[in-house]
Amino acid sequence: MESNSALAVFAALSQSTRLSAFRAIMQQQPDGLPAGEVARLLNVPQNTMSTHLAILERAGLISSERRSRSIIYRAELDRVRQVASFLVTDCCGGRPEVCAPLVAEFTPCCSPGEGKNAC
Repeated sequence: MESNSALAVFAALSQSTRLSAFRAIMQQQPDGLPAGEVARLLNVPQNTMSTHLAILERAGLISSERRSRSIIYRAELDRVRQVASFLVTDCCGGRPEVCAPLVAEFTPCCSPGEGKNAC
């Protein structure tokens, strides 16, 4: 990931409503979350939420799919992985044992087979 791409992601997440929306969508993986439900959960008008979701989508953090009259948003987990990797690429100067606590922090969170809300 290039620095400019990472900056677009960080800019998208640097606003509290967008960060909350992204986290709500992440919690509903892999099913996703309808736009109206995101707005309702965060108590934000739907037109305002639409703008926030568009910014997250342009940053590549979420994607949308029209299902009948609803738009379902899902997190782009590969993009999340790219951002996390970007942040720790040069972690610990090539000494993986120093980064072990960081890696351990993510391992129980997203272990396969832990269920839908394991993270």
